[in-house]
Amino acid sequence: MIQNKVAESELITLDLKTFLPAEQPALFDLKDYLFKGLILKEKDYREALLKTDWKRFEKKEVLIFCSADAIVPVWAYMLAVVYLQPIAKAIYFNNEESWKEIKMMEGISQTNTELFKDKRVVIKGCGDEKITDAVYVEITKTLLPVAKSIMYGEPCSTVPIYKKKQ
Repeated sequence: MIQNKVAESELITLDLKTFLPAEQPALFDLKDYLFKGLILKEKDYREALLKTDWKRFEKKEVLIFCSADAIVPVWAYMLAVVYLQPIAKAIYFNNEESWKEIKMMEGISQTNTELFKDKRVVIKGCGDEKITDAVYVEITKTLLPVAKSIMYGEPCSTVPIYKKKQ
């Protein structure tokens, strides 16, 4: 009889993808307000903000950034917040990758660590979603005080990270 030792090992596999935010943020890219893609003219920017359809940001998490390689004065971001604050769920000065990292860190900080108390945990390695190194560090810090052991990879092929001393 063939024995499946992985199935019998009582490992908990934790896929960090579960900490990804469910909803996508709305993007406010100042690139769209630049004159010739290079500079921001205050008068034109203020007029454009007045004409902007702000409904698309309503009750959403909004990321403010500039994807163009341009020097953007800080007041331009501040002015956008004036319009967004009353309608947005939350506002971040970030690109999408940094925002995902923040949201994943928040999710990890809210994890019920009792679920992992004295358990053997495998932090899933490979996947189709990019997970930053900082998120792996954060989950390790979170599980270290409670887990019996922490491994990285897949249940059939893991790299040992930590084992509690008896």
